[in-house]
Amino acid sequence: MRKKRIVIALGHEALGTTLPEQKEAAQRTAKAVVDFIEDGYQVAITHSNGPQIGMIHTAMSEFGAAHPEYTATPMSVCSAMSQGYIGYDLQNAIRTELFGRGIYKSVSTILTQVSVDPYDDAFYHPTKMIGRVMTKEEAEAEEKKGNHVIETEEGWRRIVAAPKPMEVIEVDAIRALLDADQIVVACGGGGIPVLVQGHRLKGASAVIEKDTAAGKLAELLDADMLVILTSVDKVCLNYGTEAARPMDAMTVEEAVRYMAEGQFEAGTMLPKIEAAVSFIGNSAVRSALITRLDLTKEGLAGATGTTIRK
Repeated sequence: MRKKRIVIALGHEALGTTLPEQKEAAQRTAKAVVDFIEDGYQVAITHSNGPQIGMIHTAMSEFGAAHPEYTATPMSVCSAMSQGYIGYDLQNAIRTELFGRGIYKSVSTILTQVSVDPYDDAFYHPTKMIGRVMTKEEAEAEEKKGNHVIETEEGWRRIVAAPKPMEVIEVDAIRALLDADQIVVACGGGGIPVLVQGHRLKGASAVIEKDTAAGKLAELLDADMLVILTSVDKVCLNYGTEAARPMDAMTVEEAVRYMAEGQFEAGTMLPKIEAAVSFIGNSAVRSALITRLDLTKEGLAGATGTTIRK
């Protein structure tokens, strides 16, 4: 009988921002992840990379400005770098926690590419800010390169598209590791967005919502549960108002209705609900849990968090 399989999507709170914060956060995260493994689950882990890819993009841009003989670093390469160094901390922290509990399993990070549709509407309406704050002159130079920029209170920022994930290129390798009862870190930062051009994969100047990518990965792996870890105990209706109502559970139909009502903010809770709804689909056995990192065990037992089912 196959073990129950879950995909865990780690938010910013599970990773920190700076290198020391990330290493410390990875140790706390490892305890929650290994709780699932100790309970007999097969686990694949995805994670955010917002601060990390911003730091990498800024560093590489500054390096390019100081050394004109070097070409600019594409977003896809920055994404690959972030997957590597976040995965490095996560897999080592999980390995240490596993061995400390007498569990001997391998932990691997898979550099993961995710295909996107070149005609996705998101490419015509970029929204994701990346990199450092720029002067107006620097922003104009970016626009001359064909990049999009936006003015903020602090200055000018570059923005990129956030297209929907289509296929996880390395899904067979991820599945093989899970089938072998190993732990996998994959689709970091939503995966490296790529365009399929015949037999070639071309990096896209974009980012993918990590929750959406986690839902797609869970679907392709035929997972039993998608666990999305965030900064709140439960999903709330009327969030931020006196009429706020925490939700213990909701059906897919209710979630769709609440989205249509505008209950969930774009860029925060909305992609999490969208990912859960897409993953569950018409399945009567799949479910999603949204809660805080430190409450995952209680959430799995039904004591907290928001559970979504058909």
